[in-house]
Amino acid sequence: MQALVTGGTGFVGSHVVRVLAQAGHRVRVLHRASSKLTALAGLPYESALGDVTEPDALRRACEGCDWVFHVAAVADYWRANKDWMIEVNVNGTRQVLAAAQAAGVKRVIFTSSAAAVGLRDNPLADESVPFNLPVQHFPYGYSKVQAEAIVAEAVAKGQDVVTVNPVIVIGPGDLNLISGTFIVQTYQYQWLTPWTSGGAAVTDVRDVAQWHLAAAEKGRTGERYILSTENYGYEAWFNLIADTIGVPRPVGWVYSPNFVLPIMARVVDMLRSMNIQTPIDANQIRLGARHVFFDASKAHRELGLPQITMPQSVADTVQWYQEHGYLQDTSFTRFIRATGKRLGLKAKSNQ
Repeated sequence: MQALVTGGTGFVGSHVVRVLAQAGHRVRVLHRASSKLTALAGLPYESALGDVTEPDALRRACEGCDWVFHVAAVADYWRANKDWMIEVNVNGTRQVLAAAQAAGVKRVIFTSSAAAVGLRDNPLADESVPFNLPVQHFPYGYSKVQAEAIVAEAVAKGQDVVTVNPVIVIGPGDLNLISGTFIVQTYQYQWLTPWTSGGAAVTDVRDVAQWHLAAAEKGRTGERYILSTENYGYEAWFNLIADTIGVPRPVGWVYSPNFVLPIMARVVDMLRSMNIQTPIDANQIRLGARHVFFDASKAHRELGLPQITMPQSVADTVQWYQEHGYLQDTSFTRFIRATGKRLGLKAKSNQ
């Protein structure tokens, strides 16, 4: 098969390119002339210059393709301009679908997000739960909701599109620290890493890439598939990361109680309004008390089971960050480590 991958220079997209190439497919990557190609080093692919907001470039890129994997998106929503995010995530999806339709592409695999799925506690949220968070607080998720509405219109008109909804994705190769901040911040703050009562669904990027290929091969037209491996409470999640890095686990007195989170969110909103950047945005803080858990059994049943456990994923990610210089000792980390030793705090093994 000939496949086009938008967003192929990014974290998830580059792994999709790798999986496709390893499976013997020919791969074309849509990217700007200025794009960094580091994530694609050593992989066989053909370049197609342009981006998802350029209809002419998209039409040229889609020519002769059997599959289009539309992975490109503004995913670092806490650092991005919201208008640009809507332009790329919503209008870009419309442009990709139109170009694929005009070129006679057999199937489009659209990478949405679990952020477009609503939350539910019992039973866990699955693909049937509509987005149910305040739009003004979660513009990224809503941008994906809007993009999925465009997909639904295309499917209703006869276009073959399958949607995948990854949860939080970690793994080797996260050059831009989209979700790798969990690991980098735990390395920096060690036992002082703040945590909350909530939790999140997580998965490994290599499984996400394999599920993309499975969606192309056997996904059902018009369906959405939540791509997830496991649900973790934040205490257990940060303990796993700390144990893997080899630092003391976060202590109980850096736990942020639920009643504090709305206050913290308002403070971050105020700082952002003053153009003061913060490590996380207010929307992430608002979700700190929620269990953002999902039922991924549909994807496991139809696309295959995950092959990489989260302890293995965290270990591989930590190793990759160490090898690429992301985990650097500073005077701050040395101070935190020394203070922890004076307090009698020790690292625990995750083995």
